[in-house]
Amino acid sequence: MSGPGLHADSARNRLIGIGLMSLTYVLFTLLDGSAKWLVGSMPVIVVVWLRFVTHVVFASALLLPVRGLALVRTGHLRWHALRALMFVAMTWMNYWALQYLQLAVTSSIFFLVPIVIALLAAPLLGERLDAGRWGAILAGFAGVLVIVRPGSAEFHPAMLLSIGNAFLYALFNLMTRRLAAYDPPETIQYLPAVGAAILLAPFALAAWESPDSWQEWTLACLLGVVGGLGHYLLALGHRYAPATVLAPFLYQQVIYMAIFGYLVFGDVPSGTVWIGAAVVVASGLYLFARERARR
Repeated sequence: MSGPGLHADSARNRLIGIGLMSLTYVLFTLLDGSAKWLVGSMPVIVVVWLRFVTHVVFASALLLPVRGLALVRTGHLRWHALRALMFVAMTWMNYWALQYLQLAVTSSIFFLVPIVIALLAAPLLGERLDAGRWGAILAGFAGVLVIVRPGSAEFHPAMLLSIGNAFLYALFNLMTRRLAAYDPPETIQYLPAVGAAILLAPFALAAWESPDSWQEWTLACLLGVVGGLGHYLLALGHRYAPATVLAPFLYQQVIYMAIFGYLVFGDVPSGTVWIGAAVVVASGLYLFARERARR
């Protein structure tokens, strides 16, 4: 790894990075599972806004006394503003899709992210894709088609939102990696949340419906805590270990999602979902292995 403020690459730091990423995906599972429960009775835009408002309140209370104005000081404000817009779009698409899809389905489609990153690396980073990488990319998209099964009775239009979310998150992840070399993880997770909360405020207040029970209020407040901590750990993990080391650990999330979906919602993923997820995971792991060998 290179860039100012980054930890030296070592076996110990790689293990720390892997541990942080594993905890990140547990938190993201709790975030998506809680959001799926809330959007069953509340407007999606209200849930999205509460996710960002509570994120900002939690992060402000935790970080402002320690970091002060340094928390919002950056030389890359335009990048953070763009990430705020992407944050809003990704969260809205994900929460909307969660109304109709199983957690294991949305997470399996989300595994497109590293495949999309490999695809975007050619035009954005000037990397060349050989026949092996092209084969893995095409296989990954074929795996998503197995999950989505367009034209079948199992297909739901919300799956298209999950696919769009995966593409946006790939770009978001590339920007996170870039900013991790220059801004601290606290700033990286804080500024986009502030921008998203401000941007959504008038729309959410216009559609406002108060949570009906203390359980809904509790989950609504925890959305921001879990989401903010997850994105902080995501940025922090990239400062301890290279992306090529951390990226494969994304795939443990489908296990967490499947367990949470079964225990809370009684969802049992179909065989085609597991087959498609296996194809996408295998494609992503191949790309990771090629990237590590290249470096």
